[in-house]
Amino acid sequence: MELAHSLLLNEDALAQITEAKRPVFIFEWLRFLDKVLVAANKTDVKEKQKKLVEQLTGLISSSPGPPTRKLLAKNLAALYSIGDTFTVFQTLDKCNDIIKNKDDTAAYLPTKLAAVACVGAFYEKMGRMLGSSFPETVNNLLKSLKSAESQGRSEILMSLQKVLNGLGGAAASCHRDIYKNARSLLTDRSMAVRCAVAKCLLELQNEAVFMWTAELENVATLCFKALENSNYGVRVAVSKLLGTVMATALIPKQATVMRQNVKRATLEEVLELMATGFLRGGSGFLKSGGEMLKVGGSVNREVRVGVTQAYVVFVTTLGGQWLERNFATFLSHVLDLVSHPRATQTHVEAVYSRRCVSFILRATVGSLLGEKAQIAAAKDICQAIGKQMKAVEAVVNDTNSENKSGAADVAASQHVMVCALQELGSLVQSLNATASPLIQEPSIGLLETVTSVLLHPSMAARLAAAWCLRCVAVALPFQLTPFLDRCAERLNNLKTSPEAVSGYSFAMAALLGGVHQCPLGIPHAKGKMVVSIAEDLLRTAAQNSRLSLQRTQAGWLLLGALMTLGPSVVRYHLPKMLLLWRNVFPRSLKELEAEKARGDSFTWQVTLEGRAGALCAMRSFVAHCPELLTEDVIRKLMTPIECAMTMMSHIPSVIKAHGAHLKASAAMVRLRLYDILALLPPKTYEGSFNALLRELVAEFTLTDNSANTTTSLLRSLCHYDDSVLLGSWLQETDHKSIEDQLQPNSASGSGALEHDPSSIYLRIPAGEAVPGPLPLGVSVIDASVALFGVVFPHVSYKHRLQMLDHFAECVKQAKGVRQQAVQLNIFTAVLSALKGLAENKSTLGPEEVRKSALTLVMGALDNPNPILRCAAGEALGRMAQVVGEATFIARMAQYSFDKLKSARDVVSRTGHSLALGCLHRYVGGIGSGQHLKTSVSILLALAQDGTSPEVQTWSLHSLALIVDSSGPMYRGYVEPTLSLVLTLLLTVPPSHTEVHQCLGRCLGAIITTVGPELQGNGATISTIRSSCLVGCAITQDHSDSLVQAAAISCLQQLHMFAPRHVNLSSLVPSLCVHLCSSHLLLRRAAVACLRQLAQREAAEVCEYAMSLAKNGGDKENSGININPFAPGVGSRRDIHCRHQRVNITETGLEGVLFGMLDRETDRKLCSDIHDTLGHMLSSLAVEKLSHWLMLCKDVLAASSDMSTAAPLGGRKDEELEKKDEMDDDTMFTTLGEEDKSKPSVAPRWATRVFAADCLCRIIMLCENANKAHFDLAMARSAKLRNPKNDLLVLHLSDLIRMAFMAATDHSNQLRMAGLQALEDIIKKFASVPEPEFPGHVILEQYQANVGAALRPAFSQDTPSDITAKACQVCSTWIGSGVVSDLNDLRRVHNLLVSSLDKVQAGKGSSSQPYRESAITMEKLAVLKAWAEVYVVAMKIKKEAETKPKQAIKNTDDEEEDFGTVHELPPDSLITLVQPELPILSRLWLAALKDYALLTLPAEFASQLPPDGGAFYTPETIDTARLHYRNSWAPILHAVALWLNSTGFNASESPEEAAAAMPNSQKRASSIMLNQAPGTPPTTKSLPEINKDRMHLILGPAYVTGFPLC
Repeated sequence: MELAHSLLLNEDALAQITEAKRPVFIFEWLRFLDKVLVAANKTDVKEKQKKLVEQLTGLISSSPGPPTRKLLAKNLAALYSIGDTFTVFQTLDKCNDIIKNKDDTAAYLPTKLAAVACVGAFYEKMGRMLGSSFPETVNNLLKSLKSAESQGRSEILMSLQKVLNGLGGAAASCHRDIYKNARSLLTDRSMAVRCAVAKCLLELQNEAVFMWTAELENVATLCFKALENSNYGVRVAVSKLLGTVMATALIPKQATVMRQNVKRATLEEVLELMATGFLRGGSGFLKSGGEMLKVGGSVNREVRVGVTQAYVVFVTTLGGQWLERNFATFLSHVLDLVSHPRATQTHVEAVYSRRCVSFILRATVGSLLGEKAQIAAAKDICQAIGKQMKAVEAVVNDTNSENKSGAADVAASQHVMVCALQELGSLVQSLNATASPLIQEPSIGLLETVTSVLLHPSMAARLAAAWCLRCVAVALPFQLTPFLDRCAERLNNLKTSPEAVSGYSFAMAALLGGVHQCPLGIPHAKGKMVVSIAEDLLRTAAQNSRLSLQRTQAGWLLLGALMTLGPSVVRYHLPKMLLLWRNVFPRSLKELEAEKARGDSFTWQVTLEGRAGALCAMRSFVAHCPELLTEDVIRKLMTPIECAMTMMSHIPSVIKAHGAHLKASAAMVRLRLYDILALLPPKTYEGSFNALLRELVAEFTLTDNSANTTTSLLRSLCHYDDSVLLGSWLQETDHKSIEDQLQPNSASGSGALEHDPSSIYLRIPAGEAVPGPLPLGVSVIDASVALFGVVFPHVSYKHRLQMLDHFAECVKQAKGVRQQAVQLNIFTAVLSALKGLAENKSTLGPEEVRKSALTLVMGALDNPNPILRCAAGEALGRMAQVVGEATFIARMAQYSFDKLKSARDVVSRTGHSLALGCLHRYVGGIGSGQHLKTSVSILLALAQDGTSPEVQTWSLHSLALIVDSSGPMYRGYVEPTLSLVLTLLLTVPPSHTEVHQCLGRCLGAIITTVGPELQGNGATISTIRSSCLVGCAITQDHSDSLVQAAAISCLQQLHMFAPRHVNLSSLVPSLCVHLCSSHLLLRRAAVACLRQLAQREAAEVCEYAMSLAKNGGDKENSGININPFAPGVGSRRDIHCRHQRVNITETGLEGVLFGMLDRETDRKLCSDIHDTLGHMLSSLAVEKLSHWLMLCKDVLAASSDMSTAAPLGGRKDEELEKKDEMDDDTMFTTLGEEDKSKPSVAPRWATRVFAADCLCRIIMLCENANKAHFDLAMARSAKLRNPKNDLLVLHLSDLIRMAFMAATDHSNQLRMAGLQALEDIIKKFASVPEPEFPGHVILEQYQANVGAALRPAFSQDTPSDITAKACQVCSTWIGSGVVSDLNDLRRVHNLLVSSLDKVQAGKGSSSQPYRESAITMEKLAVLKAWAEVYVVAMKIKKEAETKPKQAIKNTDDEEEDFGTVHELPPDSLITLVQPELPILSRLWLAALKDYALLTLPAEFASQLPPDGGAFYTPETIDTARLHYRNSWAPILHAVALWLNSTGFNASESPEEAAAAMPNSQKRASSIMLNQAPGTPPTTKSLPEINKDRMHLILGPAYVTGFPLC
């Protein structure tokens, strides 16, 4: 391209190429011009300006497409701003004349739009230079706005936005006109126009004071109306407008306030206005909240979701500091929303409102507040909960039953409780161990408050309280066991209260479910406690009818939760469980029949709930303890399960006899039954297939169900790539949790804990914050569909045929809405079945089965419902996959070909074009090239149907599938496809975003198909490559985030295949800008691309990212500073747009990525950020050592408690601390002058842990790089030779400082990482000499620091894993030989002595909060540490003895002098260890004895001591083995040295030894001496005994082949 052009357009070359290629040629020239103009010499530009203006203005009337007009306008404006401005008014007049032209034909439209775009670009670039002409231009634009069609309206509004942006306050005289003309278009039928209006008004409100004063209510009304029947894009744009206007009304911008005397709105007024939208009915708008209540009508969901987003924009715009100051008011306001009768008219609506309020709280409190401020917010939430609970208790205790309003208050309070408790739980969980002050401060009373809600009359509130407790326990694992004990105690004390039985059992179940997230677990005995409580509840259920239901449910819930503790606990209770399960169900058919005749409706309800509970506990057992599922156990389980299946057929008659209120309990039994069967091998229940399938089919074809309930599984069964057709990409936005409620399937997005209490102990699905099971009606259908898919592959062909025919009949019988519902469910079941067949590698069956299935599927390809068409296409592809015969595939393809050739309606053209794509997707390149050719030619023709964007979308999507699946076979069709893709990209209006998304997909697929060929230099390949690059450039510049994301992934592919041809200097800055996008998909795509680039070219990536910082002054690039650490700079104004501008500071791209880790919650995104930083670190850390260490230091310095982080030295760091003390506030602050007073959020604990891990990686990288990193003398001389040389040893004080900060933090994970870093530092620097003091090492000066870093890890309440790690560091430190000061040595030695006391406490000390194996780990770590110290001490002693005598000074009496000379006597270490040796030797031998027993082969298991060994219990034997394996070798070494030093003679009398040992160890040592406990001592001599000991210890070591050291 660069060769074909100078500044001017090469008109000769243009004339020579074909008409079809000209638009691309022109677009490429404009791209070239865009790059060149900025860099060109001004004189050159001025010389050629006249000709250039001619060529560019000539293009305006050549009907340019959307991307071309955008570039054309940009270039013209740039040309005038660089060159002379003489003719600018002429050009402007020319554009105005074109706009005024009355020609309304479609052919003239592109010219008009180009003129409009140019006008906008002129004003945006030159602003007030064109000042005098703006009234005429604005009037002209507003006039044509009235008569324009939708594309014209969008373009004019975008231009007006640019005019306003360029002129700022100077355009005040036109503000009202623009407002009046634009506002009516906020409810335009075109969604693109609504978005454009919202953006235009957003620009207007920057200067137009009336919008947020006099017109405030009207603006709000307009926004609410605009949200009705809106799509996602409109909701984002309108909510941004609404939130920003409200924020400006509350706190106006400084400049505007100074110019005019502005009346500010109060917070109450603003919040009340927004609340009217949240609670608003579908039509009509009433100003006062009071009047509104009198009006019926449901709340419009789209309005509510839009207003929810607006609340978040509102708070984000005002910033975290504002939120911190006003949190109590804001909290009470949003909680009032959810207690309002309008928000909770039906149960599903109430759940939706709760979801919205939870979203508001999570998106503000979770993102905007630093850790200190979050703790303060948690206190406020606690108070709100306590206040609500007091009001509820007052109503409950009020004996006057006529208090109806009180009952309504209690009902409303449950929703407030759910929102408050969920946010509290999420807050504590995200704070993790930093939340400990919340528990420890009695004044807050968090635990008392939350546990009080366990007695709330409403189940939803009780479950939410239980969930909150689980979150607290997971964040602070040392609380888990005390919580469990407290709940168990309360449950026993309050057995007679139904709420208490229910609430405390929920809490216990939730806590048990959280154990898997706590690595140290809970004591084994807690399992026994739970079983006995559950048994007691089930046994006493029948004693008191008032409590029967609650006790039955509670008992089974606890047993279900117990199963999550896994096989090691459940193994002991399995026989009892199997007996309980057997007893719940009748033993025989006879009993079953007899049972039907007995009982009333209440006993049946209790019975059904009991059986559902038993099945639920079974499901939990099968899911969590697969190791225990032997054939015998499965056989025993099948007895009650088969009985439950038989019972199913009897239930309808029971419901008939006793009333419809039993339906829910019966549905729950079916749900539990389907769930457990789906987990068991289908062979085990083959005999019951017929009855089971009858139930399943009746379930999802809604035979006995009058409601039109649809399954929620269809989207997940369709292919992920079809998200563009299904709209399921909304699942990947930041607003997923609220956008779900607008999906069409039943109760979509209305998940709540109360729908299925058992979910309180199950693992949360990935990506969810709180488990949200769907309502029972939907869950049962989902379960039946899933089970149908499992069973179908095992059913005979005859039955398959019957079912498929039955499905066709069901669809035929149903009418209208019901038919759609039945069809959706049937298709989901069929897809589930076909998926099952493919996974089992089975076939569909003979011809008649295929025919029946084909009829069913083909009929739906013409269905008006797009979701059904999508499902039908998917089903067709899956059928082709499982049939796998060429003739069958050919027949299906031919059918669609014929249909597409004749059909003219949108529905069948979309359905059958997708069918072709799906056939190729599942069968590869469909056997013969003939099909490929026909498919491609038909789809290419359909893609050009400009009259229907829908047909274009579906055909292009199918084309992308075909390109993807055909691979190299598609190579012959690449050129025509690429040419079509480019033509469409240049002509399709940008408002048809789905078409552009599919074009992006096609482009990506083509790049993959051509693959490594793209590196070639042949003419064809060069053309293909340049076409791909042009396609990427067009999609990159599109306004839709999904299209931009597709462009990024195309460029990523290109970079993989042809790295030389991807221009990183422009790609990297654009990716950096997207890091600030408000769209999750775009941030994901940008980081994924950076991750790939950083793998190969980390240095270049960082360099190009820094170019953004250098261009900071340029108007287009400057914008938000997202330096994550520097307080006051790191501000991000708005979570929704996060503005399209980013300013990278001196911390570079690395700093921005670290900052993102603090605010991103998406797992995939965070993992990619970690990888990207990892690649950068590996490539650059050694070269830019100071930079990376500074980065880690900045992150770690932001310790949650500033007292642990003393000043880091230097003024900058002191400032950082002052700012942090001022206010631990936020990243999101408003732009402008106010920035300076608003510090950013200090890095959160997870980011600090990552920084500590980075520190360890830097040390490792330096070790592999250069020896000078660990040699001070070499490092200093290298630094003198070249001051740029940067070596690790010169930063030792920083390394120690960072490790110290991490090791002494509140967060346990960070303490662990800090201790690891400290150990690495000690190991690597222990032997580095100090050049200035010969005979000394450089680490000596840090003895006090190391001791201080280790001390907290030995406190009483430290978790075992941290103490174990600290012991390891202690032994490394003492053994390193660095410690020269006896006092320092004593300090560290005392830590080990204190931990030795713990070891002597023996097993089973009552106060233990963790699993027994955690104690084993800790005790063995202590013994291992002592062993290592002893080995080193003996080594030093031995070396000292072998040295010449005169080198050794006098003995013990001179020990005092040594302290003064800072040189330890060689035997000082052994003298410190000596006093402990009698105890240590016994403990070491006991540990080795344990290890010897544990390494015996499995057949000796029965001979192991029944109550475990000295340090392990029989229940935790498997986990204990690992800990012994890690520590036995050093212990054996120490024992060998000790025995050798004592000449194999015991150093003390047996009595003394016995006194020093706890009972368990006495027992152990008696076993060790081969005598039974309690028998008199044998008369063996001591050498014989020692010989026996060594044989016993070493025997298994030899047998198992372990090395001895």
